[in-house]
Amino acid sequence: MRIDLILAEGYRPGAIGRIVEMHAVYYARQWGLGAFLEAKVASEAGGFIDRYDPDTDLLLLALCGEIIAGSIIVDLNDPASKNVEGSDRGAHIRWFILDDATRGRGIGRQMMQRATDHIDRFAGGKAWLTTFAGLDAARRLYEDSGFRLVREVRDDTWGDPVHEQLYLRD
Repeated sequence: MRIDLILAEGYRPGAIGRIVEMHAVYYARQWGLGAFLEAKVASEAGGFIDRYDPDTDLLLLALCGEIIAGSIIVDLNDPASKNVEGSDRGAHIRWFILDDATRGRGIGRQMMQRATDHIDRFAGGKAWLTTFAGLDAARRLYEDSGFRLVREVRDDTWGDPVHEQLYLRD
């Protein structure tokens, strides 16, 4: 079955709830992560939308009709973009996910290209993201987009232990 997808920029009603839902369902099924992850994504996504600036931030959605089937956000105003030494890590890529029916169709690569074009325009190409070890397809996409793994640490705060990774793009 062919699924027609389009990419759409900007907030739509239900976008934040759907982004949270896709993360909660995927990470519960694949990683055994539960309420803590869902609450963290919901809280941080709510904070993003409170400061969302459509002139500089990128909220990109993959749509199948009116259904949100994927997301990627380029957050140019995340307070965490200043690292502990006070230097600027650039734009923060956040909540990059596709629902099961859209994976493997190239839409993720298109979304990442739009995100990196945005980062080049608004952040001088400088960006960062965090993820978990074991997401190999995502890792290839990040590396193909100019990100490099700079740190991996075991993190027990998610419920089950994971190896959290930090990627930078200079």
